[in-house]
Amino acid sequence: MSGTELHQLLGAYLLGGLEPEEAAAFDRHLFDCRVCRAELDELASLPALLDAVPVPDAVALTKPATPAAPGPLPRGLLAALAARRRRGRLLWSAAVAAVAAACLALGVLAGPLLAQHDGPDASYSVAAANGPQFTVNLVKKTWGTELAVDGNSMPVDGTLSLWVKGRDGVEDRACAWTATPSGKVRITGATPLQLASIGSIEMRNSRQQTVAVITVPHA
Repeated sequence: MSGTELHQLLGAYLLGGLEPEEAAAFDRHLFDCRVCRAELDELASLPALLDAVPVPDAVALTKPATPAAPGPLPRGLLAALAARRRRGRLLWSAAVAAVAAACLALGVLAGPLLAQHDGPDASYSVAAANGPQFTVNLVKKTWGTELAVDGNSMPVDGTLSLWVKGRDGVEDRACAWTATPSGKVRITGATPLQLASIGSIEMRNSRQQTVAVITVPHA
């Protein structure tokens, strides 16, 4: 399945309408696709908004309007309907459309609501006397955890990387970057590991030697 086809499954994934195999494929796609991760974050509130809409109203919004008078369908409309049949998954598309319509009908300002950003869910700092000084902010996401690194007095040559280690021993590289002459860095990384399952975070140099370690306590 191509990236474009997987991208079209975002609405069904958000509303829990995918088969297990499709959901697993989309999970893998999210790890590599920043666009889908960003869209998923923006739409994270939609399921809750859908739950707030009375069922009869939501169903009514998915029904096509009754034409004023019978007559032949325009050629353009027939082509559009054929394209929609080929794409499939009309039910989930209609559900998302129903949420948007219901928000307008109820006067909900969905844009500002979805645009709100809270602070990190966890934050850890390292301040060695003669070593790196940096902070890692962790934010829970539906697909895993986002990590934002803000550091000073970092190594000034080679390549650095941030590794996340799960409590079960699984390791994942969240991000990597080329050292800067100023020793400063500000970079964002990602891992499919959920925040609650992260046991430690390591910064490593180009020789994969550990430069600093952050132990994440149990929640």
